[in-house]
Amino acid sequence: MKDVLHELEDRRSIARLGGGERRITAQHERGKLTARERLEVLLDEGSFEEFDMFAQHRCTDFGMAGKTIPGDGVVTGWGTINGRTVYVFAKDFTVFGGSLSEAHAQKMIKIQDMALRNRAPIIGLFDAGGARIQEGVAALGGYGEVFQRNVDASGVIPQISLIMGPCAGGDVYSPAMTDFIFMARDTSYMYVTGPDVVKTVTNETVTHEELGGASVHTTKSSIADGAFDNDVEALLEMRRLIDFLPASNTAELPEIDCYQSVDASDMSLDTLIPDNPNKPYDIKELIRKTCDEGDFFEIQPSFAGNIVTGFGRVEGRTVGVVANQPMVLAGVLDSDCSRKAARFVRFCDCFSIPIVTFVDVPGFLPGTAQEYGGLIKHGAKLLFAYAEATVPKVTVITRKAYGGAYVVMASKHLRGDINYAWPSAEIAVMGAKGAAEILYRGQDQETIEAHTKEYEARFANPFVAGERGYVDEVIYPHSTRRRVARALRLLRDKELDNPWKKHDNIPL
Repeated sequence: MKDVLHELEDRRSIARLGGGERRITAQHERGKLTARERLEVLLDEGSFEEFDMFAQHRCTDFGMAGKTIPGDGVVTGWGTINGRTVYVFAKDFTVFGGSLSEAHAQKMIKIQDMALRNRAPIIGLFDAGGARIQEGVAALGGYGEVFQRNVDASGVIPQISLIMGPCAGGDVYSPAMTDFIFMARDTSYMYVTGPDVVKTVTNETVTHEELGGASVHTTKSSIADGAFDNDVEALLEMRRLIDFLPASNTAELPEIDCYQSVDASDMSLDTLIPDNPNKPYDIKELIRKTCDEGDFFEIQPSFAGNIVTGFGRVEGRTVGVVANQPMVLAGVLDSDCSRKAARFVRFCDCFSIPIVTFVDVPGFLPGTAQEYGGLIKHGAKLLFAYAEATVPKVTVITRKAYGGAYVVMASKHLRGDINYAWPSAEIAVMGAKGAAEILYRGQDQETIEAHTKEYEARFANPFVAGERGYVDEVIYPHSTRRRVARALRLLRDKELDNPWKKHDNIPL
């Protein structure tokens, strides 16, 4: 028996060593942790249980018969994050560059199936060079099996991808179908075709970072939802994110002890809105003062800054927050921010996370660039997302709510449950000056100015909307946290079903 136990320990030691000390050292020199080191940081201490440690490829072509390493380039298993079960896989760049073989794919598929069957989140750590060329179509078939499971799990369990090194070719499509993608700055990149192929096909000279680095995908393409300075920071932030998310679409919302009173007034909010209606203010101040202890996990902070999305807690329970940001483009809706917010709203609806919306929106961004870029359809995505959402929806209009943008931003007309307005709210078809210039076109400036003041007196307030029931109540700004908390408490047992359908047809 002793010999067998020694053999087991020897085999485990070999498997844990991955590609060997030399490759591990090279990984560290690049500023990256190994796959197993990453899992130690991500998961609770001692909680990781590994599966398929001894799996190996069965390829015999191109000299692969004599090249086998236990684990075959991916570490899979399950563990806990703050006591909650998660399934994980971590690509091991020290073993065949983390490339995907048939055996490698089977390990991933097993863990995906287990996560879906047991209704727990799955987190993928990517650091790999794409498909294993020596295996040809077998590797491609493995990708297809992984992709199918990404789709099957979508909307059922949270799926999170963390890009911590190269992620190229077929490898990029699995993260692309998950709920959130995060990247490590300077050490990770994502692209379908690399710089060499780009140079050959289009004659463009571009670096890995310029083509698919974290700065590109967090600010331009919107592929990534955030970026962190190093592996450790990224992994610790994933622990924080998981705390906000339910285990599945049928699980209860996470709830933690809340030590901040919701009854205390924050008088500073009474002076948040500037006297000048064209002067910006930071909506994140309102978000932090509404959420418990100012704890807010922002999603896509570097992309489409005119809208803010992220997770917070109210009375210890997770909420999704969507807010126009007057500090960027005056909070106007454009194509980018509409897509960003629509995806976030749909995620919240998938997992029964209530949505709190703060509105200060002067309308949709005009111009040929927006119209040619499909603003109508992109704006419709956000409208569609809010309209189909059946979760509790609480809306607070702080200042401007003009035109179609007012309707889109979780208005009463899109089944908003509780809609509040601050006394500074202006709910109208458009701004007073623009309205007067249209209504009294051709008249002298003095007449237009007089009618502008008349329009302001009539519509630049929340009371006309209140008269029609479009706003449930006009509230004091300092009472916002208390009002939002009471509304969410009221809506905990809300039930609302959309008409049966195989699935909707959102305007993609």
